[in-house]
Amino acid sequence: MSYILQIETATTVCSVALANDGELLAVREIDQRNIHAEIITIYINELIASGGISYNDLDAISVSCGPGSYTGLRIGISTAKGLCYALDKPLIAIETLDAMADGIIELNNYDSNTLLCPMIDARRMEVYTALFDNTGNKIKATSADIIDESSFAGQLQNHKVLFFGDGAEKCKSVLTHPNALFLDGYINSAAHLTRQSAEKFAKKNFEDVAYFEPFYLKDFLVTQKKG
Repeated sequence: MSYILQIETATTVCSVALANDGELLAVREIDQRNIHAEIITIYINELIASGGISYNDLDAISVSCGPGSYTGLRIGISTAKGLCYALDKPLIAIETLDAMADGIIELNNYDSNTLLCPMIDARRMEVYTALFDNTGNKIKATSADIIDESSFAGQLQNHKVLFFGDGAEKCKSVLTHPNALFLDGYINSAAHLTRQSAEKFAKKNFEDVAYFEPFYLKDFLVTQKKG
């Protein structure tokens, strides 16, 4: 048996899940801005109690590592690293967009020609995004893109493309090709880390807890008001 605690805080969603041998046991999550620090340890305690296990029974901690919200990522990864240090457990990192693609693949409600395009809101018309085929293989590397009428033009000529995530809504007005599909209401969930976390655990593909940092993708910019 391999119990893995899974943490997802890359967006406005604070989500924690418990899995065993690649099977999701339970999840606690809420979609509310700026609540991560307040609620994450409460959810973790609830999951441990509901699973009938102790913290020492955990075999690894898995965390969504970005890209995404700077504050959210810092909270989730700091929590994960703290648990790894305290419990002497390995750390598993899953790229956020990869986990989002897994969440859609689990739904299995699209045809085989459809490409999957998770989007995380950045600023203005910019999103963190990547492109996956219907089996989860990444065919366009993770990047920070400014979306306009020409974005994904080549892919949309030959495929349906399903856009989803908290960055997709603002792109509807510019991505108007008939093959552009949008899924409303998608939220990032720690449940979507389950498959990749189990695979990385089996391969002992762990991170160096001391040196691991979030995948911010872009430098954090601080602006100050004048006057």
